[in-house]
Amino acid sequence: MTQAQWMVHTKKADFEAIGREFNISPVTARIIRNRDITEKDDIKRFLYSSAADMYDPFMMKDMEKAVMMLDEAIAEGKHIRIVGDYDMDGVCATVILYKAFKSMGAEVSYDIPDRETDGYGINKRIIDDAGADGVDLIITCDNGIAAFEEAEYAKLMGLDLIITDHHEVPFTEEGGIRKYHLPPADAVVDTKQKGCDYPFREPCGAGIAFKLACAMDTDPDTLNELAKFAAIATIGDVVPLKDENRIIVKAGLELINECETKSDTDSREFNKGLYALLETTGLIGKRINSYHIGFVVGPCVNAAGRLANAKMAVELFLENDMQKAMNTAKELCELNSSRKGMTEKMTRMAKDEVAKSKDDVIVVYLPECHEAVAGIVAGRLKECFYRPVFVLTDAGDGSVKGSGRSIDGYVMNEEITACADLLTKFGGHAKAAGLSMPKENIDEFRKRLNENASFTQDQLKEKIWIDVPMYADYPDMELIKEFEILAPFGEANPKPVFADKELVIEDLRVLGANKNVLRLKLKTPRGKTVEAIRFLRDETEVPSIGQKVSILYYPEINEFNGIKSIQLLVEDMI
Repeated sequence: MTQAQWMVHTKKADFEAIGREFNISPVTARIIRNRDITEKDDIKRFLYSSAADMYDPFMMKDMEKAVMMLDEAIAEGKHIRIVGDYDMDGVCATVILYKAFKSMGAEVSYDIPDRETDGYGINKRIIDDAGADGVDLIITCDNGIAAFEEAEYAKLMGLDLIITDHHEVPFTEEGGIRKYHLPPADAVVDTKQKGCDYPFREPCGAGIAFKLACAMDTDPDTLNELAKFAAIATIGDVVPLKDENRIIVKAGLELINECETKSDTDSREFNKGLYALLETTGLIGKRINSYHIGFVVGPCVNAAGRLANAKMAVELFLENDMQKAMNTAKELCELNSSRKGMTEKMTRMAKDEVAKSKDDVIVVYLPECHEAVAGIVAGRLKECFYRPVFVLTDAGDGSVKGSGRSIDGYVMNEEITACADLLTKFGGHAKAAGLSMPKENIDEFRKRLNENASFTQDQLKEKIWIDVPMYADYPDMELIKEFEILAPFGEANPKPVFADKELVIEDLRVLGANKNVLRLKLKTPRGKTVEAIRFLRDETEVPSIGQKVSILYYPEINEFNGIKSIQLLVEDMI
C-alpha cells in the first residue's frame, strides 16, 4: 500500500471579492477556483444552474435523424427494440428509453446481453432474436460505437439501426495519424464522434438516452421520472460531475428526495422499483446524495448484471406492483452481498500476486475469479498500489476476459488500442476498459503494455490535493451547510479536502463488524477537542493514543438522538 503525497492547491484569485459577489465565504470561493471555475458566468452556472440551463439536444450530431426515425416508427406501429448494457448505466439508459417510448404509445421491447454468454454490447444473437420477433428498428444505448460487424449484420437483416453511446470512437493509427471508424448505422448519437458540436462531451450512456427523450417531446411527468435514472447512471458510471452532468445529478437527486424517500407519496413521477430498493437498503427517510447512489444503491443494481441478468434490474424499475418490486429489490441486495464475499476473496489473492511484481502496469491473471467482479478487484488493486491494473480470468475455449482500471495520466483505452492485434474484443474509457484475448497472449500483452508505458516516477505517486489548509476546529455549522452548495460531489468535483497538523489523539475506538471504522477524539494545538471518524483499509492504519498526527478531512454535521454535532471525516492521516 502506497502513502499518498499531499499537495496544496495554490491557484490565485480575489477570494474575498468572489465571496462578496456571490454571497459565499472566501473558503468556498477558493474551492470553486480550485475546480478551475474562474469566469463569473461559469461560477454562477456552477452555483445556481437548473434544468433550464441544459443544452439543446438537437446540437448532438444525428439527433434530429434519430428522432425522425423514431417518430416515424411509432406513428407506423413498428416494433422498436432497445439493446442496453448490463451495468448501472446501461440498465438506466434502457429504462429511460423504454418508458419514454411507451409514454408515446410505441410498440417497444428491450434486450440486454448476458455478461457470461454474450459479453459486452449488441451481438448477432441479439440481432437474430430481434429479427425472429418481428422487430423493425433497433436502438442501442450505452453500447454500439464499436459494433462494426454487428451493424453490418443488422442492415443485411433489413433492420433500421440507431446507435446511442458515449464511449470513445475506435480508431486506427498509421504514421502518427488517427483514423476514426463509425459503425454503418442509420444514425449514430455519440458526443465523442468527429463533427459533433455539442458543448459538453462527457455524458454517460443514460445521459444520452435522457437527451433523446427530451428531444422527442416526452411529457413533463415522464421526463421527471426519467431524470432520476439519468442522475443515478451519471453518478454510477463515474463520469465527470461538471457542466451538464452536474445539472442532471442535482435535478435528479432533488426529484428522488421529493418522491421516493417518503413513504406516503402520491406523485405521478413516483417509481415503485426505486422506492423498494431505497427501502431495502435502509435509505427511506434519509436525504439521498451521490454517496448513497454510488456506494449503496449502485452496487445492488450492478449485482444483477454481475451475478444474474441485468434484466432483473430493468424489470425492477418498470414494476408497478409494490410487493413484486420489494421481492426483486431484496433479491438484488442478496446478490450484492454474495458479490462482496467474492470480491474480498479475490482481492486478497490478487494482492499476493501483485506484491511480487515490479511492473508499472499490472496485469494479474486469476483463473478462478468470476468475471463479474474482475473490474471491482482491479479498482481495489489500483487504489492499493496506485498503478494501472488489468485483472484477467478464464472465459473458456482457451480465452480470457478482463477489466482494467487506470490512474491519472494513463489513458487506458488508447493503451490497449496499441495492443489491438493481441485482443479479440476491447473498448472503454481513459480510466476503465474491458477486453478479451487468447490465453497465450497474456504474457505478450503484459510485456507490451509495460514497454509502451512512459511513466515518470512522479506520475506513479498518488497525490491528494488539499483545497484549504484550515484548523480542524475552525468550521462551524453555518460554514458546513454552505459547503452543500458545492454538491453533488464525484468525479471532477470531489468533496473538498482540508488539512491540519499537530493534533494529539486523546482517545480512539475501532468499531464495525469488520473492525474498519476508527472513531477519534483529537486535541488541536489551540486546546480544543474535535470528534473524527476514519474508514480503515487495513489494521496497519490504526494509530496510538497520545500520537501527534496531521490529517486531511472534511467537516460534517452528525445527528444522533436529535442532537447535532460537528464531526470530521478523515481521508488520510500521518
